[in-house]
Amino acid sequence: MTINDMAEMPVQQPRAPKTEAEARGRYFNSGNAFNIKLPPVPPRILRDEPAKAMAKNATGWVLCDLSQELGCPFPATTPLMLARYATVLAGDSLDTTLTCTASIWYVIEGSATAYVGEETAALGKGDVFLLPGGVESRIEASETAVFWAVGNDPQLAFEKAAPITGAEAATGFVHFPATEIEHQLDLVYQRDANDTTSGHALIFSAAQTEASRNIAPTLTLSLNTLKPHSFQPPHKHNSAALTLAVAGDPAYSMVDEQKCDWSPWATLLTPPAAKHSHHNDGDSRAEFLIVQDGGFYYHARTMGFEFY
Repeated sequence: MTINDMAEMPVQQPRAPKTEAEARGRYFNSGNAFNIKLPPVPPRILRDEPAKAMAKNATGWVLCDLSQELGCPFPATTPLMLARYATVLAGDSLDTTLTCTASIWYVIEGSATAYVGEETAALGKGDVFLLPGGVESRIEASETAVFWAVGNDPQLAFEKAAPITGAEAATGFVHFPATEIEHQLDLVYQRDANDTTSGHALIFSAAQTEASRNIAPTLTLSLNTLKPHSFQPPHKHNSAALTLAVAGDPAYSMVDEQKCDWSPWATLLTPPAAKHSHHNDGDSRAEFLIVQDGGFYYHARTMGFEFY
């Protein structure tokens, strides 16, 4: 059958390659090179995963793995991020040496000690910490502990890359104790929020990434809040977002006109460029921890944040 439309042409291969390097070449055209249809990132509120982690009677992981829906050949919650819950029973230890540039952690409950290379830190409920990827690390629980964590594992899996460690590493071990987080957030609350901000939020960074105001080269982390009976106006940005519901009863999010009711420790998945808003209908302050692959977009000057 004669093909007249170049968009219908199959991949073109070398005619008579003289070397293996030539034989590996492939050719497309402007009609068929850009018509790949990838599955969209779905708006989703993940409630089963935290329930499994809280009820676990063994030390281990609960992945928020949507790789089958996303068409990814590796575990992923979004194309570039993987959220997971971890349970460490009292007296047990969990190996947390991950293949990522960095992973962001939140202590949902319990107490433990983190061992990261030659460093240690005592962890308690409400703490946030950053683990550098590829560095030997583990968590030992003195009482049963549950964690939420997000890393850029899918980014490295997509590139078939490995984290750089040592003096050239992009991140180091950083610990944000709950008492310090509360203090720093109180300082923010002493100031007024203006119309150009997304409300009273605490943005986490580190000594190595202070200039970019990110917590890791490609990841951003913020603790956002909503006063009682208030909402964050509809907005969008080009980064995907993974949000942990820390406090808020009742509270919910609207994502592309889909209502996502919060439940304790649920993970909200907001797709890139999706219109979304957050709402607190309760009598107490709502808090939600947001990880985005925003570092990519800030660096490329394509974050695209805007209110509707």
